[in-house]
Amino acid sequence: MSELADRLAVTELLYRYAELIDAGDFDGVGELLGRGNFMGVAGAERIGALFASTTRRFPDHGNTPRTRHLVLNPIVDVSGDTATARSTFCVVQQTDTIALQPIVVGRYHDAFARDAHGWYFTERRVDVEMIGDVSDHLMMDPHQIR
Repeated sequence: MSELADRLAVTELLYRYAELIDAGDFDGVGELLGRGNFMGVAGAERIGALFASTTRRFPDHGNTPRTRHLVLNPIVDVSGDTATARSTFCVVQQTDTIALQPIVVGRYHDAFARDAHGWYFTERRVDVEMIGDVSDHLMMDPHQIR
């Protein structure tokens, strides 16, 4: 049962990321990923600042990005106090100017460790495979994330 519990705990971290980013809680994203690195950026404050500087939020909609990050098909491998996961993601968005549509599709490659406080991210790598209309989502050139 402990291996199943470990897999579920790691999977919950994948879903927690989606919940935080869709809520526009970039400080929370930084805290979640901050014990490791996100695409080469380390530290909670730096990761949170990265999201805040690249992702548009809509004050009239709770200061959220008006997105839903769907994390699909997670495959989690646990080995003692470390784990890896790979999953597919699809980000959908709808704004006043953009119809409901998928805007980014790709894969997450994650690594985790466990200590006395539980499981945590040690690394997140994002492979963007498809980019749609991200004009209401990103405040940067989307080709920089490929």
